[in-house]
Amino acid sequence: MILFGVILVLLAVFGAPLFAVIAASAMLGFYGQESDLMIMAIEIQSIASMPFLSAIPLFTFAGYLLSESNAPKRLVRLTGAMLGWVPGGLALVCLAACAFFTAFTGASGVTIIALGAILYPALKEDGYDDKFNLGLVTSAGSLGLLFAPSLPLILYGVIAEVSIDDLFLAGIMPGLLMLVMLAGWCLWVNRHIRKPLSSFSLREVGTALRESMWELPLPIVVLGGIYSGFFAVSEAAAVTALYVLLIEVVILREIRWRDLPGIMRSSMVLVGGILVILGMSVASTSYMIDAEIPQRLLEFVSTMVTSQTTFLILLLLFLLVLGAILDIFSAIVLVVPLILPIAAGYGVNEVHLGIVFLAAMQLGYLTPPVGLNLFIASYRFEKPIMHVYSATFPFLIILMLSVILITFFPQLSLLFLSE
Repeated sequence: MILFGVILVLLAVFGAPLFAVIAASAMLGFYGQESDLMIMAIEIQSIASMPFLSAIPLFTFAGYLLSESNAPKRLVRLTGAMLGWVPGGLALVCLAACAFFTAFTGASGVTIIALGAILYPALKEDGYDDKFNLGLVTSAGSLGLLFAPSLPLILYGVIAEVSIDDLFLAGIMPGLLMLVMLAGWCLWVNRHIRKPLSSFSLREVGTALRESMWELPLPIVVLGGIYSGFFAVSEAAAVTALYVLLIEVVILREIRWRDLPGIMRSSMVLVGGILVILGMSVASTSYMIDAEIPQRLLEFVSTMVTSQTTFLILLLLFLLVLGAILDIFSAIVLVVPLILPIAAGYGVNEVHLGIVFLAAMQLGYLTPPVGLNLFIASYRFEKPIMHVYSATFPFLIILMLSVILITFFPQLSLLFLSE
């Protein structure tokens, strides 16, 4: 078994698909226990009964529809009308627009591609330093992952069997903290830029609101429907997808009918990859539970860690390293089943753990060597990758400080949750 384990590690290092490595590990585990391998098929099939599973493709499809329409331009105009009058306000526009857009697309890279073409030249034209512009757009692309209906939030809820409604509420204050800290940094760095993007105009605000009148109800449809009890999460996802489809294709006609198959294909490629990994991870988790691996890990950790504070410090360091080498979706399905029982042993709330996990993994978009946002920005803006590393470093430090605060002040995550 040790030899097989070494072989699996080597396969992963040399680029074997992650789902294949996970599936092989589960098969070897069940085989070593002399169990019927049919158990794996049964466990994989069980994901079909997960109540929130349908929300993943529906929200993803809605997000991709928004990215292919003119919604990004309308969103930038609206945030510009509301915040552009502040000296240095275009940086705030960038943060707010990217956070909103990433929350709905669930894909940080899509935000950089969709909004970067609008915001990057606008920042340069408004007098911001080019290095700052690159770092801001690259970093802002990862914001929004803690806001509903973020795909990683839903996936964590499915894997950890935690209420997705609670996760949506728990992400509000930590997400706002990240936004506020980055906004404060942006205003401080650009305090010499006295010229606002535009003077405040009620007429411009009204015009921007009228242009965005179809997209603005989206947060109300999602959050209002869920927390009023009118919709379940999966029902809210279906309504959101149908609403966006009608608006962008039928009413505004910004997406042609013949373009829909291509958009569906692109969005479902992302969903398909997640579901394949999810199916394999369910089987792998079942093996780990049968083999009592989480309990053994808890016993091992308990011999070295005696307090919740020490555990959280070690967890944070582990997640920062994990985020640098593994994408957020793979990390959720691989690591969450292992750390949940250990965290529970130290009295860490499972909802708070989810927010800490996602906030820390969010930094992985900006940390080499995997750092997806770094490579997307390098390609999109035709900049050397080392230049992108340098540009994003100050933003990475600010976000890291916010993650530390989120970790050690659980009240931020649990503020809106009932006892």
